[in-house]
Amino acid sequence: MQFSDATLNTGIAQQTRAMMRVDSTQWPTANIVNSCNNYLDTVTGYAIGADRRFQWDDTNHSKLPIGTTDLTASQSDYSFLTDEQGNAILNLTRIDILDDDGLYRQLIPIDQVQLTGIALDEFLKTNDKPRYYDKIADNIIRLYPTPATSVTSGLKFYFQRTASYFAATDTTKSPGVSPLLHRGFVVASAYDGALALGLQNLQPLNIELQKERLKMEEYFSNRETDEPNIILPKYRNPR
Repeated sequence: MQFSDATLNTGIAQQTRAMMRVDSTQWPTANIVNSCNNYLDTVTGYAIGADRRFQWDDTNHSKLPIGTTDLTASQSDYSFLTDEQGNAILNLTRIDILDDDGLYRQLIPIDQVQLTGIALDEFLKTNDKPRYYDKIADNIIRLYPTPATSVTSGLKFYFQRTASYFAATDTTKSPGVSPLLHRGFVVASAYDGALALGLQNLQPLNIELQKERLKMEEYFSNRETDEPNIILPKYRNPR
């Protein structure tokens, strides 16, 4: 479903106003853009939390969620705030390091709660080739040990990011999610408009919005159709 289709009135903007029973003067396009972008954040947040195995990403992004950065000698902390197109990075999913053979190898994720019985400042304190990383925030890591040498593009990072947002000038652009979830953008936008204007159809729209959110939850919870289910025996202590 594209954002706007004034010819057939099948776009998100046209369906939103039809559901609200208003015109473009009463509910301008900029308001619908804001609602769609807010709903994109809702879908993105839910997808990242529920769909870890698929590493969800908005299909409108033109670049893959992979980047590189230089490894700097004696620098242990690295932040990854935005990708090369300016999208905010929300979560890091993997870190690789360039080895002496010119190949990337995976760093091992650890957490400071695992390092019991030793001060953090004493853990692998001698500068060397990093082997571990601790994600100290959603998009900030600390390397262990601290790198001894600088390496151009020495770190490769994989991430999840914000969605590809709508602009008021968009027409043919569609939400970068499954078409099964596109109606949710119409309902969410109509609900926001009804709430802002005090329309009488707020309660029915709220019911429809809950249906769309349940549809979204079901969609993201049941996508591993290409992976066989494996039943593992439960371990029991023989004592």
